[in-house]
Amino acid sequence: MKKYFEFEKLGTNYRREIIGGLTTFLAMAYILAVNPIMLSLEVVPDLPDAMRMDKGAVFVATALAAAVGSLFMGLIAKYPIGLAPGMGLNAFFAFTVVLTYGIPWQTALTGVLFSGLIFIILSLSGLRELIINAIPSQLKLAVGAGIGLFITFLGLQNAKIIVADPNTLVTLGDLSAGPTLLAIFGLVVTVIMMVRKIKGAIFYGMILTTILGMIVSLIDLPTKVVDKVPSVAPTFGAAFEALFNDPASLMTTQFLVIVITFLFVDFFDTAGTLVAVATQAGLMKDEKLPRAGKALLADSLATVTGSIFGTSTTTSYIESTAGVAAGAKTGFASIVTGVLFLLALFFSPLLFVITPEVTAPALIIVGVLMVSTLGNIEWTKFEIAVPAFFTIIAMPLTYSIATGIAIGFIFYPITMLLSGRRKEIHPIMYGLFILFILYFIFIK
Repeated sequence: MKKYFEFEKLGTNYRREIIGGLTTFLAMAYILAVNPIMLSLEVVPDLPDAMRMDKGAVFVATALAAAVGSLFMGLIAKYPIGLAPGMGLNAFFAFTVVLTYGIPWQTALTGVLFSGLIFIILSLSGLRELIINAIPSQLKLAVGAGIGLFITFLGLQNAKIIVADPNTLVTLGDLSAGPTLLAIFGLVVTVIMMVRKIKGAIFYGMILTTILGMIVSLIDLPTKVVDKVPSVAPTFGAAFEALFNDPASLMTTQFLVIVITFLFVDFFDTAGTLVAVATQAGLMKDEKLPRAGKALLADSLATVTGSIFGTSTTTSYIESTAGVAAGAKTGFASIVTGVLFLLALFFSPLLFVITPEVTAPALIIVGVLMVSTLGNIEWTKFEIAVPAFFTIIAMPLTYSIATGIAIGFIFYPITMLLSGRRKEIHPIMYGLFILFILYFIFIK
């Protein structure tokens, strides 16, 4: 096992990888509770039952998709990256495709299946890897820093340190509120341990925050440890129903737009996550991502598997950076994460002690670590500074990694051409320039 994952070469060991994989799981575990609520449209009253996915089945599908996806990533690509149904894509699935377009959720799953199959074809052809390696190093640095700001923003929101405001969009939250104070405690404790260079500081910070939350009754004690696994039958295989029962529903422009949207967002969210995690873990070589094709194939296979189980697009999770910060450097950490998602099927009551306030400090600290790439960007060169800045700032402001990448990649060829640096632009960047403009015109 050590030889397969190159522990000695990468300077890691079982303890670091296990703690890293566990930290990634804890940072991602919220999806097991959130995804069933999203896809069942529980927050929307008075909907026909036919429009709602079964919550229990979605819970099982979410756990299985995350487990299989993480295992694929660990075994095939050897990257410390956990996968699960993506936030944002599940909202698009539920609120846009099903609720707004009125498309049955079974047909929406078919759209996810198709996007995953196209992903596999692109991955096997090498086109996805070619695109990622064609991205200039300065924009890769910007993507990493932008994701850092984005997940810090997520952490601050989860902690309710930053809240919505009708006048200024966002403002400072109530710092005297119990849950917010708990998150601040976790942040302070984690910072102290990080400064003292304690290995696994982020993981230990989450554990201490959880314990304090239960002591002061801000986190409910689990009523039981083990619970029965719900049936996945209501959603399993539903992605094939439209293919056999109503193939005409798949021959519409609307369905094509749905597939392209799933494809586009997953592709560039995953590309950004891979670059960010690999950079943070020190796995980039000559400004290129080793085994990028295998990582993308693992992501593609996870999406197809997830759609068959009955969930929205499965994608690489930026929360994996928490595991990397805790010491993970190899795919063994992803295997740990995958196994924990399988165990979660039986220990679901314990998941409810991992609240947003517990994971918020981890996201904030990881954001601090990731924005360190800002120092390597050539800010004195305006043709670089403009696309880099727009990539970075757009991610938190638009709440989308893919949108931040799109905006930055549109400006890059423009500024480089105008500055007389045409020869430094990879031909693929021109194609992405056109693709992103078409995306904003016809889809976004």
